[in-house]
Amino acid sequence: MCSWCWGFKPTWTEIKTKLPEQVELKYLLGGLAPDSNEPMLETMQSDIAGYWRRIQQHIPGTEFNFDFWDKCEPRRSTYPACRAVIAARQQNPDLELEMIEKIQYAYYMDAKNPSDDSTLISLATDLGLDKDQFEKELNALETQQQLESEMMLGRQIGAQGFPSMILVKDQQAQYLPLDYNSAEKTLQIIKSAV
Repeated sequence: MCSWCWGFKPTWTEIKTKLPEQVELKYLLGGLAPDSNEPMLETMQSDIAGYWRRIQQHIPGTEFNFDFWDKCEPRRSTYPACRAVIAARQQNPDLELEMIEKIQYAYYMDAKNPSDDSTLISLATDLGLDKDQFEKELNALETQQQLESEMMLGRQIGAQGFPSMILVKDQQAQYLPLDYNSAEKTLQIIKSAV
């Protein structure tokens, strides 16, 4: 549910396809905003819609469906979406990235609220995951503990916001600078490090 991550997706896809074969990818969830049933204040809605516009200017070609702000009751709550990725990963590790992509697309293009369990359960069902198991694991204590563990690991290795890329080699973590419009600088750093 990070709009900068959504904007970075095309560049990240290019980076992934050109990585040296010895580089192993691991995704960590960052949390961002804890659970809340409180509707987002209109000023915050306006601020976030403004970020979307800024991202469109900074990263040409990035699309957002601004109907989200009229169709949904936005809440500042991203933990449910993070737990949904973990619940999907637990059922089928091969579907982790597809779940991330489904959540992002539902949020940014289909104007669906990924803070709602019903949206996340529907996306999981669309992926072919067992609905009952997913629904049980979505808000399970173990799933929340896994999210907290990933957030702590991200902080420990130097994640600096969303998105962050960290290269870990010989137990040393190196923060990688992001260029939202070009994969080349990041790829050069990775290739020289490995």
